[in-house]
Amino acid sequence: MSDESFDRRELSTEELRERLRAAKRAVGDEGREEAIRRQHDHGKLTARERVEYLCDDGSFDEYGRLAGPAPTTPETQDWEREDAPADGIVTGVGRVDGRPVAVAATDFTVKGGSLGHTGGSKLRRVGGLALRRGFPLVLLHDGGGHRIQEGLDARPYASGGDFVFQTKLSGWAPQVSAMMGPGFAAPTNYAASCDFVPMVEGTSTMGVAGPALVKAALGVDLSKEEIGGAQFQTAATGMADAAYPDDEACLDAVKAFLSYLPTNANQSPPVDKGWEPPPEDAVAGLADLIPTETDRGYDIYRAIEGVVDRDSFFELKAQYARNIVTGFARLEGEPVGVVANNPRIKAGTFDVPACDKASRFISLCDAFGLPLLFLMDVPGVLPGPDAERQGIARHSGKVLFEVNRATVPKISVVLRRGYGFGYVLMAGGRSTDNELTVVWPTAEVAAMGIEGAVDIVYRDEVEAADDPEKRRDELVREFINRTGAVRAVEGFGVDAAIDPAETRRWVRNTLQRSGTAHEEEWPPKKHGINPL
Repeated sequence: MSDESFDRRELSTEELRERLRAAKRAVGDEGREEAIRRQHDHGKLTARERVEYLCDDGSFDEYGRLAGPAPTTPETQDWEREDAPADGIVTGVGRVDGRPVAVAATDFTVKGGSLGHTGGSKLRRVGGLALRRGFPLVLLHDGGGHRIQEGLDARPYASGGDFVFQTKLSGWAPQVSAMMGPGFAAPTNYAASCDFVPMVEGTSTMGVAGPALVKAALGVDLSKEEIGGAQFQTAATGMADAAYPDDEACLDAVKAFLSYLPTNANQSPPVDKGWEPPPEDAVAGLADLIPTETDRGYDIYRAIEGVVDRDSFFELKAQYARNIVTGFARLEGEPVGVVANNPRIKAGTFDVPACDKASRFISLCDAFGLPLLFLMDVPGVLPGPDAERQGIARHSGKVLFEVNRATVPKISVVLRRGYGFGYVLMAGGRSTDNELTVVWPTAEVAAMGIEGAVDIVYRDEVEAADDPEKRRDELVREFINRTGAVRAVEGFGVDAAIDPAETRRWVRNTLQRSGTAHEEEWPPKKHGINPL
């Protein structure tokens, strides 16, 4: 329908309307049956089906449906609209749970989902609208990055890619990149700036370069799963937040993620009026959650379950840096961010991946006004030459930077260990301007682990004793008895020692009192300098 060799003045209005309808059908799913069948055969929804599933019924307005490829290089001079329908990307604005959302979905059935110059203009258009009016941007990736036929020419490519709108949008409105098919190169570059990156198991990939380019550049022959599969990107790198079994589950996760966040930073997070309190047995179970043996682990998810609303915890990066748990939850329907040490993984110690995971999550919550709840059981920051080579000092400094930069209400609950710098990173005591620090009866608060401290400071005394082992045990017991909950409250370093079953009430009451906006006083400056 790109042929305009007719005199439109000779056509009636109805004939012109029919030509428009026919042009739209030709580039839509209904006009491309074979291409759509191949997409379905791979177990994937089409770009328009994904958008339709994501958005509220009838709410999506598609921009640029009839856009054609740009004749920017000799290879594309003769391309018509039918050669690259909608230039391979579906863009527009719709609603998710009644709130506006800008959406861009690359279409794998068109040139492998590659992004051409016209398609790039469409993406920047909806990204610009999201930036201007302050609503989320959702990118649904299923393609191979920049279209090679339009990229091997300096004249069109010299202007470079446009990621400025993403940088400006960061912290203003939520950004999502769902990897729903091939996602090497440009899709990964977009994802790096996003707040939530889900993947689809078995069909999606991500990474700065695919297997062919890796082999050409480095001579290494790897599969796409080894370089950028869902398991690798969720567990090994943490670039992706979670992997889901199919397109529908991935899109459901996008909806769930957005449900915890405001439309933009000037608005309040949405409240779920259908909230339910945690199960009674979950609350009662907090009393005996902590083992008597201080070196034994336990299920930190039970602690979360006993404090937040029933079935409200939405975990982010569950497979990455599992020694720290991060996710959204609700208290009486209001969203909060949860940061919890996991004593079953590396004893809950902060290593480099845990620092990166925690610091980014804290920043996300602060940007969009979610109070932060820290559930602490931390032996400290990982020492040793390997950790030092990885830059543990600077990475842990990033957590400290984000904790102190955050102006949302911060609540810290010491479940068991609150040792050393880890205590500070989990917002303990007076180490940051928080709203509340409370300790459970099982709490141990000290500058470092007691046994290690005794071995360092009292080594000579222990070695000189008639029974070194007995003397060491006596010293350990003496100092452990000084680290408990009552001792922590005596100097008013924390606000209260509480029964575990009271935790939800204390957290709820504190948040209810913290609704009034409070502006921190900061020195005049452009911005703080991130430690990383």
